[in-house]
Amino acid sequence: MMVKVWKLGLMSYDTALKIQLAIARKHLDAMIKGIEANYDTLLLVEHKPVYTVGIRDNTSKSDILKLKELGAEFKKTNRGGLITFHGPGQLVAYPVINLKHFKTSVKWYVHSLEETVIQLCDELGIRANRSPHTGVWVDDNKVAAIGIHASRYVTTHGISLNCDNDLSWFNHIDPCGIIDKGVTSLSEETGVNCCIEKITPIFLKHFDKVFGCKCEELEINAQEDILNSVYNNLLTQTVV
Repeated sequence: MMVKVWKLGLMSYDTALKIQLAIARKHLDAMIKGIEANYDTLLLVEHKPVYTVGIRDNTSKSDILKLKELGAEFKKTNRGGLITFHGPGQLVAYPVINLKHFKTSVKWYVHSLEETVIQLCDELGIRANRSPHTGVWVDDNKVAAIGIHASRYVTTHGISLNCDNDLSWFNHIDPCGIIDKGVTSLSEETGVNCCIEKITPIFLKHFDKVFGCKCEELEINAQEDILNSVYNNLLTQTVV
């Protein structure tokens, strides 16, 4: 199975979300029309500072205001999970894939995202594991957070891996709503700089292995097609 990879670089949360939704629409339109097509895409992005919350979050307006005063955005999403932070130095992976091409199990999908990071950590000499809480952990500290959404087995949102990001942003929240746990990063655990450029190829290698797929870069014309659909959708919303 082929999965196209699109390295978006540093990008706002909203723009990356619009790109996810544009690709998801291609999946769903093909299903409706009964067309056999593969739009499976893995988006890799580094976000500008933003706190995001899932569908079960109940962060108060006063707390939201305090977080914004730190210089970060605050976004409500339709993913699972509670509050977390995304920022520079953190590798965020959004697989927009049709699970019918892999295994029609959301539980398997989340397990596979965790396994990808666990194997990556093992290659770096870090002993990472699962816990009763979703995500990937090094002892009691979370190194990767997961929050997903699936519609007709087409996935959006995904996993964020702390590489060499500033962990102090997490001091202002209870990450993923867990009070007695902490956060860590690959740099923190290894004692060397684990920048996104260094970690990305390792992540892709283990994603390939765990998902049983082959990752190739998304062609420029396909990127332009998706960006045009995002732009046209924005124009339509503005007119309406």
